Amino acid sequence: MPQDQVNRRGFIATTAAGAALAAAPAIAANDANANSRLRLGYIGVGGRAQAHINHALQLQKEENLVEIATVCDVFNRYRDDTAKHVENESGKAPKKTGDYRDILNDDSIDAVVISTPDHWHAKQTIDSLKAGKHVYCEKPMTHSVEEALAVHQAWKDSGLVMQVGVQSTSLPVWQSINEKIRQGDLGKVMQYQTEFFRNSDMGQWRYYGLSKDMNPSNIDWDMFLGTEFGLAPAMPFDRAKFAQWRCYWDFGSGMFTDLFVHRTTSMLKATGLRFPGRVVGAGGIYLEYDGRTVPDVATVVADFNEGVQGLVTATMCSGETPIKQLIRGHSGSVVLGVGEEFSGYDFVAERPQVHHERGLKDERIEVGKINNTSKAHLKNFAEAVNAGDPSKVNCSPELGAAAMTIVKLGSRSYREGKVYHFDQDSMSFSDGNPSWAEKWEARSAERGEPSHVAGWEAGDRGSKLFPRPYQKLEGPWVDGKDPAAT
Repeated sequence: MPQDQVNRRGFIATTAAGAALAAAPAIAANDANANSRLRLGYIGVGGRAQAHINHALQLQKEENLVEIATVCDVFNRYRDDTAKHVENESGKAPKKTGDYRDILNDDSIDAVVISTPDHWHAKQTIDSLKAGKHVYCEKPMTHSVEEALAVHQAWKDSGLVMQVGVQSTSLPVWQSINEKIRQGDLGKVMQYQTEFFRNSDMGQWRYYGLSKDMNPSNIDWDMFLGTEFGLAPAMPFDRAKFAQWRCYWDFGSGMFTDLFVHRTTSMLKATGLRFPGRVVGAGGIYLEYDGRTVPDVATVVADFNEGVQGLVTATMCSGETPIKQLIRGHSGSVVLGVGEEFSGYDFVAERPQVHHERGLKDERIEVGKINNTSKAHLKNFAEAVNAGDPSKVNCSPELGAAAMTIVKLGSRSYREGKVYHFDQDSMSFSDGNPSWAEKWEARSAERGEPSHVAGWEAGDRGSKLFPRPYQKLEGPWVDGKDPAAT
C-alpha cells in the first residue's frame, strides 16, 4: 500500500465525525458580517503563502477588506520574517505562533488561510471548520481522495465559507465556455485535454533553496511531519524533505496535485463535469534521478458518466512543446491554447456536413482579462464571507473534491497498477472491472440516447446521427432470411 494511505483512515474517521458534530451552525461564526475587515490567520507562511500575504496587504490598503492578525509556521525564520513584513506594510504587528491550534482558539480570528504542505490540508481545514473559522485552503484541497470527500462533507455540515486555492477559477472565461456548452454550440461534448509542461536543469521543485538555518533547532520537525496525527511516518530531519516536499509522496504528489489539479479544476468548471466514473494514470521517473519519489512524466485519463473523457498530461523535463488546452464537441471545439491567464478562446466549428447546422463558424470570443487572479481569488473569498454566502466562491469544496478525486486516483493508478471506478451515489471508489465498457456497449446495442453535462439545455442539438438509407439493410439473418425483406 502506498505510504500516503498509512494511518490516514483513522484521521479521516475521527476528524470528519467530529466536524459533523461540532461545526458551527451558521455562516458568521465569529460575526464576520458585522465587520467588513476580515481578520485572517495564516497557517504556513513559506513559499506560496508569501503571494497570499502580499495580496492580503494590498486588499487591506486598497479596500480595508482584510487584516492579517496572526502568522503561523513551524520554521521560526518564516514566521519572524513574515510578521516583520506585515508590520512594515500595515503598521501593525501580527501575532506569531508555531502551532496552528493557537489560531483556532482565538475568537477574534474570522478565517484561516492554509498554505502548509499537502499532507496537512485536510486536518487543518476540518479543525478550522470545527472551530467556526471560514477557510481559504491552497490547492490541492487534500492529500488523498478519502480526505477530499471528508473535507467536502465537513464543509457542507458547517455552513461556513470555504475557497479552494485554484486561482485560475476566478477567470470569467470558464463561465463563458460553460454557457456556450450548455446551449449546445459544441454539440455533444466528447473530450477535454489539458497540460502543465515544465523544464529545468536542476529537477522540478529543487528551486526551493536549502539553507543551514533549516535545522531541528529552528524547525519543529515533529509538527511538520504530523506523525502524532497519523499524517506522515516518523523519519530523521532532512532539509530537502522540508523545503522540497513536493518531490516526495509522504507530503505531496508531485505534478498530480501541484500542477494537474490546477488544469483539471478549470476544465471541470468549464464543462460542468464533476466526479469521474473511471480513472487511470500512467508515467514514471525517466530523467530526474535525484532521490525524488514522484514521476517526471505523467498522464491521467478520466472518463465520466456524462459520456465525456478528460486527459491531463505533462513532463517536467520538456517545456517548449505543450499540447493545447481544449474541449472537443461533435459540432465544434473550444481552444484555449497554453498557459493559464486566458482572456478568451477560439471556437473552431466542425464541417456542416457533420452537424447539419448552417450558423456555426470559427470565431474568436473575448471575455475579459483579470491581471492578478490570486488577488481576485482572495477578494472573492472575503466578499463571500462578508455576504454570508458559501455559494459565492469561485472554487468550492465540491469542485476541489472532484478534481482531487481525478488526479489522486490517477496517481494511485500509476503507483498501484490499477484502474479505478468511482461511484458518485455512494461517493466511494473501487478497483476497475469490465462494467464500464459493458454499459456503453449495451447502450449502443439498444440504440440509446447520449448523456450530457450538467445544465445541458440544447435537446438533441449536435447529439444525433443521420444514418444513410442503406443502414436499414443491417441486422442478423435469422434462419437465412434477409431482415431487409420484411
